Amino acid sequence: MEKILEINNLFAGTYDGTKEIIKGLNLTINSGEIHAIMGPNGAGKSTLAYLLAGKKDYAPTAGQIQFCGENLLTMKPEERANAGIFLSMQYPVAIPGVSTSNFLKHALNAKRKYQGLNELDAADFLKILRNTAKELGVSPEMLKREINVGFSGGEKKRLEVLQMKLLEPKLAVLDETDSGLDIDALRTVAQGVNDLHNQNNALLIITHHLDLLNLIKPDFVHIYADGHIIRSGSKELAIELEQNGYKSFLEA
Repeated sequence: MEKILEINNLFAGTYDGTKEIIKGLNLTINSGEIHAIMGPNGAGKSTLAYLLAGKKDYAPTAGQIQFCGENLLTMKPEERANAGIFLSMQYPVAIPGVSTSNFLKHALNAKRKYQGLNELDAADFLKILRNTAKELGVSPEMLKREINVGFSGGEKKRLEVLQMKLLEPKLAVLDETDSGLDIDALRTVAQGVNDLHNQNNALLIITHHLDLLNLIKPDFVHIYADGHIIRSGSKELAIELEQNGYKSFLEA
């Protein structure tokens, strides 16, 4: 079992130092594990996701983050991505003027180059892309379109899972990836994530809803409030939360 992510007594906030958001967070994720984080709005869940990905708006003030034995906090965002961290965002951005297939080709070849592998030529890449896209119900027409321009919520999330499966990350962070999805789109996305998961990688799921955790079954559930984890347990903890709400945990 490999230690994928180890967060020790982490404090972090806005880059300008005006607001502290993460307050003494501890979390360890091993290979093969699925962890879910649930918490009220404004607790700092998305800040954690952005900090792991290296978004410049947020900065650590104390503590450590180790990713596969390396100091994550010294790595640039592109180094983190190439090393195996993937962030599925709650609201994926549109990139006009860049085709989906071209973007995916450059992303995959950038990671291969980082790993010392030969870059894929157009023919080899298209073969991999089409096979993977078909599994997720992503049409050839969708691959020709500009990234997320005019995409529905379900299309954006399927595209993220397609990118995730192509890049095969060591740690996939899903930041409310179920937001705005109908049940069919949710099942498609969950199946893609389940197909990706194996004993050599790990998932960190940030969600408000039990529905997603019924489809992607977590090994551990963490209740997150005021910038740190206040309680951890099995999936039963998520069921308890669904029944009683956050108030019972915050007042305990």
